[in-house]
Amino acid sequence: MRGNDRHQSAMFSYLSPEQRVRQDHPLRAIRTLADQALQQMSPRFDEMYSKIGRPSVPPEMLLRAQLLQMLYSIRSERLLMEEIDYSVLFRWFIGLHLDEEVWDVTVFTKNRDRLLAGDVAREFLAAVVSQAETNRLTSDEHFTVDGTLIEAWASLKSFQPKDRQDAPPPDDPGNPTVNFHGQKRSNETHESTTDPDAKLARKGNGKEAKLSYSGNLLVENRNGLIVGAELLEANGTAERDAALTMIEEVPGDHRVTVGADKGYDTADFVSECRNLNATPHVAQNDKRRGGSAIDARTTRHPGYEVSQRKRKRIEESFGWLKTIALVRKVRHRGIHKVGWIFTFAAAAYNLVRMRKLLPAAVQAA
Repeated sequence: MRGNDRHQSAMFSYLSPEQRVRQDHPLRAIRTLADQALQQMSPRFDEMYSKIGRPSVPPEMLLRAQLLQMLYSIRSERLLMEEIDYSVLFRWFIGLHLDEEVWDVTVFTKNRDRLLAGDVAREFLAAVVSQAETNRLTSDEHFTVDGTLIEAWASLKSFQPKDRQDAPPPDDPGNPTVNFHGQKRSNETHESTTDPDAKLARKGNGKEAKLSYSGNLLVENRNGLIVGAELLEANGTAERDAALTMIEEVPGDHRVTVGADKGYDTADFVSECRNLNATPHVAQNDKRRGGSAIDARTTRHPGYEVSQRKRKRIEESFGWLKTIALVRKVRHRGIHKVGWIFTFAAAAYNLVRMRKLLPAAVQAA
């Protein structure tokens, strides 16, 4: 018998979003882990909000929505609000009932700015790493460090001379014609008019230069979880500077090992690592580049070969951040906002990894 093609849905529904999401859905484990971290941060949220006045959007909901944007590669906040409006799965993850109104995109952005000012992303990453340490998923002795260029939300047209008072008005204010062929441009004489914190940088010889930031990670070698994230200006030495900062923040006073590629094989970096009680397991430069800053006293140990093999796992982290979390070209301006997004994306990556590493009984606890 042919069914009727009804054009009007039922007036009432007796199923909640909790019943609509299957028990083995990947987001269930991620939400459990995220809620544990957010509960740990509850006293910090109390300090950020006033005791009186109209209640705001709960910060836990804002951060869960930000997680969804990264987990599902949603390119804009406006599209995120639209998908939350009609997706039962997204409403369940955030904590919205089916009959609750979704926030306007400007409300979401303005409320999230308060979290940007509170350095919440770094605390959220620390809370997630703390869960991993409690469940013995991380190593406290062996680490890997590396950095990559994060393309800024600014075009090369905006890279103008700093002393441009006498410049003629553009032919088209919205999309002016710019001819910089044959001009010598550098970060000392030029800056972006849309994102002054972004610096002109390139990945290597023969590569094109782009306005970028330097995103850096510290990864433990046991399961490849991110334990530290730093975003700095792309000034040429940012990777080594960020690495030393993250190594210094490793808890404890015991000796650790730090694997890295050839870009870190410099006398200054190796010396500073040893001052921080860290053994630099960096890849050696060949003689054509002036030789290596480390010798057989470091490379003769079996642990050096293990570090060189394990250090490649950090590329998996960068790959996920750039392709899934859409950090390859950020959609925010200013080093503070970009750093917040980069750090929060690192925490999101850990949640995805921990979902597979932790047993189901621990995730549901």
